[in-house]
Amino acid sequence: MTPGRRMDDWMTDAAAILRAARIGRTRLEGLPERCRPRDEPEAYRVQNRVHELLRDAGRGPLGGHKIGCTTAVMQAFLGIASPCAGGMLRADIHRGDATLRFADYLHVGVECEIAASIARDLPPRDRPYGMDEVVAAIDAYMPAIEVVDDRWQDYKAVDTPTLIADDFFHAACVLAAPVAPAKVDDLAAVAGLMRINGVEVGRGRGADVLGHPHNAVTWLANAHGKRGAWLRAGDVVLTGSVVATKWVQRGDAIEVSLAGLGEARVRFL
Repeated sequence: MTPGRRMDDWMTDAAAILRAARIGRTRLEGLPERCRPRDEPEAYRVQNRVHELLRDAGRGPLGGHKIGCTTAVMQAFLGIASPCAGGMLRADIHRGDATLRFADYLHVGVECEIAASIARDLPPRDRPYGMDEVVAAIDAYMPAIEVVDDRWQDYKAVDTPTLIADDFFHAACVLAAPVAPAKVDDLAAVAGLMRINGVEVGRGRGADVLGHPHNAVTWLANAHGKRGAWLRAGDVVLTGSVVATKWVQRGDAIEVSLAGLGEARVRFL
């Protein structure tokens, strides 16, 4: 932070730049030095401010959260070794087979994920949540396609706090029908694969996600709690991609299949 600048001032400046670029679909090289978050706590505070500005611009409230870099394949892809979270606007959560406009994105990619639906609030508290408590709050799993957008001139040159401030590439998601936990024998063993135009482009399994997708949701509940944030009833959580991001072209049809859970599909026109 530039000496002499008030925290609220530079954070508002950073959020305004990110909000304008998101709405105007313009690329950024990064944030100016004067308003660049220096660490993850600052990054999440800017992220919160971005959500407020997007809401005020008519984009609506949050409907859930994404977790990035929870698998070795994505950590290698991005060169980031620890999980990072972003918010998902309710308006950008699509259910059932979806058709999206290719022109609405700058450089659109897709990811193969297991999503979890949160049935009751997990508010901040003075001790961490155990996995059993978090699992008890989940009422469904869904195959999911996360739609990501590379909004940067060169994302490899952008620091991690700045990526977090901008929701870590998140743009939208597509969810298949929910499946009750009692119908899933072993979420860690669920095999996932992605096809683009009928051609397989990658595969993985639930255990690739921090050893188990439940570990990812537990990480998020406790990371949010440290920041005074909640996982709330009705939230959707994307646990992380088991396939490296695949960049797509206009006209591409994407299918994600998760054994025992079902298939999610999206086409870009």
